[in-house]
Amino acid sequence: MRMQTIAVANEKGGVGKTVTVINLAAALTRANKRVLVIDMDPQGNATKGLGINVAEDDASVYDLIERPGAVAASDAIAQTAWEGLDVIPGDVDLAGAEVELVDVEGRENRLKEALEELPDDYDFILLDTPPSLSLLTVNVFSYARQVLIPCQTHPYAFGALAELCDTVEAVKEEINPHIAILGIVPTFYDARTRVSQQMLAQLKSDERYRGLLFDTVVRANTTIAESAAVGKPVVFYRRGSFGAIDYNDLADELLQKYRL
Repeated sequence: MRMQTIAVANEKGGVGKTVTVINLAAALTRANKRVLVIDMDPQGNATKGLGINVAEDDASVYDLIERPGAVAASDAIAQTAWEGLDVIPGDVDLAGAEVELVDVEGRENRLKEALEELPDDYDFILLDTPPSLSLLTVNVFSYARQVLIPCQTHPYAFGALAELCDTVEAVKEEINPHIAILGIVPTFYDARTRVSQQMLAQLKSDERYRGLLFDTVVRANTTIAESAAVGKPVVFYRRGSFGAIDYNDLADELLQKYRL
């Protein structure tokens, strides 16, 4: 199997992007896949959600893009408590990279170049992105082959979809001809509310999105937030919860897409 590189992205915050990275990665390991998470969000929530605390002298993704060649990608990998699940940590220093790299030639390819020597024994690389179209996001899109889009079943999140799809198309034309949208995952779905029902129906009926929509719908579930607070993916934290069931289903559907 060729290593699959998937950016999990949405230009709107609060749609379940980081929890999707954490829990999809964990669910894939339950299918005996080796997964590396790369945390490109300065908030570092994917790193924290996987139980990793970054010390001052620890290598992070910031070191890879800010000091090319000084730190090997393999040296920045941190092992989590779960077999087959590793992370290259992100931290607040990434926020400064936006300014520091603004005048650097080839700045949109710094991550891609840093990861060229990455070990090829991973099945999946999942990249968390900032909730905005930034230089960090462009670096992720320059490297990744696929984009997975979590979309909260809310009108604001639906409205942001077109902008993100247009961004991916622009990156495909100008920077990375190999990138494509893998699919859209509805998140925070609450069948008790009319707005969730309406937005899911709109996603299914919209000509631009319906062919991209995953069958799996991630339901609103407080256990996901609880698990993030203790630095443990919900699929390990509470296996019988809606959150664990939904992300395991998403992992199964993803593997079916790749015929694995």
